[in-house]
Amino acid sequence: MSTINSPGFDSCNVECEQSLYYRCSLFQALSLRANMVASHRLSQSTTLPKTVNSISNRKAAFHPKAFVTLHKPITLKPLTLKAVFSQNNPTTETKTLDPKINNFKHCFTKGEDGFLYCEGIKVQDVIESVENRPFYLYSEPQITRNFEAYADALEGLRSIIGYAIKANNNLKSLEHLRKLGCGAVLVSGNELRLGLAAGFDPTKCIFNGNGKLLEDLILAAENGVFVNVDSEFDLDNIVSAARIAGKTVNVLLRINPDVDLQVHPYVATGNKNSKFGIRNEKLQWFLDAVKAHHNELKLVGAHCHLGSTITKVLLIFRDAAVLMVNYIDQKPYFNIGGGLGIDYYHTGAVLPTPRDLVDTVRELVLSRDLNLIIEPGRSLIANTCCLVNHVTGVKTNGTKTLL
Repeated sequence: MSTINSPGFDSCNVECEQSLYYRCSLFQALSLRANMVASHRLSQSTTLPKTVNSISNRKAAFHPKAFVTLHKPITLKPLTLKAVFSQNNPTTETKTLDPKINNFKHCFTKGEDGFLYCEGIKVQDVIESVENRPFYLYSEPQITRNFEAYADALEGLRSIIGYAIKANNNLKSLEHLRKLGCGAVLVSGNELRLGLAAGFDPTKCIFNGNGKLLEDLILAAENGVFVNVDSEFDLDNIVSAARIAGKTVNVLLRINPDVDLQVHPYVATGNKNSKFGIRNEKLQWFLDAVKAHHNELKLVGAHCHLGSTITKVLLIFRDAAVLMVNYIDQKPYFNIGGGLGIDYYHTGAVLPTPRDLVDTVRELVLSRDLNLIIEPGRSLIANTCCLVNHVTGVKTNGTKTLL
């Protein structure tokens, strides 16, 4: 039993919008990812049903349980504490090392006392105020800053920033990104259901993937989500979904331009041997097929995702863009995907920025009055959170000391 008297913890209601949030859940032995997400407003774990028979059932799966209100001072009781907020101003409360030698950047800083801080909050204080570990700790302001970098880069363009949910599907983070103005990029039926539960505008959502299921395509058609056409059988399924839903589906053709973006071969999605997209020599067939199904499909643009963990923005982006718009002339939407890399090792690597990426196609987009769709994932979320745990013991075997 302990009491927290830190100035960082104040009387507040858990339903308030604050800057730092987290949610804890028990460690799942086989899956660290399973429901172990953090949130400023603590709610119980959300789960996705394996089968869903109605839209009402889909939404019901995400209803959070009641929140609690905490007051200062806080006396911790086993299994009762749900969440703690901080109203600290990080500019006045945090003591940090010289940034030139500090390896922690953005929302995470290492203080002179040797402890890790997140937006001015001592992470050790958070550890002592939650009942279960490990957990993920997120910074809402850092998510906002990352989003604003893309929004600033896109200023003057008609655009959609579609967050790639596969990068991190924490419901509270999704809700915050939606409030900032994000759309959502989806690669599965459950991601589509999660995006709808988080409140994303379906007309700003894009359903990608080369193995989309008919039942998921029906849900996308019912809600007016953009759908990318990836193959002949994918086109057949989209047509069937449109007929069952009684809707005309807005589709983009995912073009594979056969370019080498110099990324790891496992995440290179724009070369001729990739499983994604439509090769140039097949494009005319798809254009004709979409026209033949004008009651079910409306071609609104082109899509291309060249790869992930991109560390160089090359002129090849512009070349691929020119190829795409020449095939899909006079269509309003132009989707260049995402994939910007991040500094995984905190080495201070100089990486392309959202503006660098947008600038490669800015002139083309303006000259043709296009709506630009961009699909960031890890570059929006990766530097906003950390996994928090504690050492349970120290063990020595042979010449090794193990934690």
